[in-house]
Formats: sequence, structure tokens, C-alpha cells
Amino acid sequence: MSAEEQVIIANEEVTVESAAAVSSGLTVEEALQEVLRRALVHDGLARGLREAVKALDRRQAHLAVLNEGCTEGEYVKLIEALCAQHNIHLIKVSDGKQLGEWAGLCKIDRDGTARKVVGCSCVAVTDFGEESEAMNVLLDHFKN
Repeated sequence: MSAEEQVIIANEEVTVESAAAVSSGLTVEEALQEVLRRALVHDGLARGLREAVKALDRRQAHLAVLNEGCTEGEYVKLIEALCAQHNIHLIKVSDGKQLGEWAGLCKIDRDGTARKVVGCSCVAVTDFGEESEAMNVLLDHFKN
């Protein structure tokens, strides 16, 4: 094998769409939300660029979630390159405020609605927590 053949790595990049239905009844977006919630409870989220890059570079991350609306091109290139280099799954979401809410970067009021939501550019999942149907839906989505 030449050095060029060893460098080529398959990068799995998936765009989350709300209309994409999965056979188990959960959409990929709903499954991602559930996985992020469980990882947050089990202290398995690296939120923000600095923490996510550390987790990706140390190969501790199982999954990376990136905001498509990120204005800094260098951030996007860095996350995509680290995911490709270490063969880590990458999912892109359209809204940074929604990603921040899913990652727990908000205050929850008495009614249960999110207030003061902070936008987030990148999240890395280092620990899925307990195994769930949502995690299986995401893993099956990456296989296809």
C-alpha cells in the first residue's frame, strides 16, 4: 500500500431533515435530540468548539454534531477534518439555537419551555449513556 491509499478515509456526513422518517417511528432529528439529552444527563457532551475539538482529537468522541449556519469557515473545516481523520460520524443541523437547546445551553422556566437559549456551533458526544432506541436509530442511519 502506498501512503496515498492509507490517507483516504471515508467521511460519513449526514444532514438531518425533519421529514426523514425511520421505520421505528422516530425521525433522525428526534433520535438525535433524545441521544443528546441522554448524553447530557450522563455528562457525555463536549459543548462548544474548544471542548469538541479536544474530544475529537483525543478520539474520545463517538459522534459530532455541527451547525450548518456557522459563519466561520475555519471552524467547519476543522471539525470536518477531525471527523474524517479519526473516522467519527458527523451530523449537521440547520439551527444553532436548536442545537444549543438540545445540548442544555438554556434555562428552563416553570412551564418547561426553554428561555435564554444560547446558540451552539458544535457538540461532541463522548458518552451515549444508557442504550436506547434513539441511539440504535442513529447507528442504523449511519450504516445506511
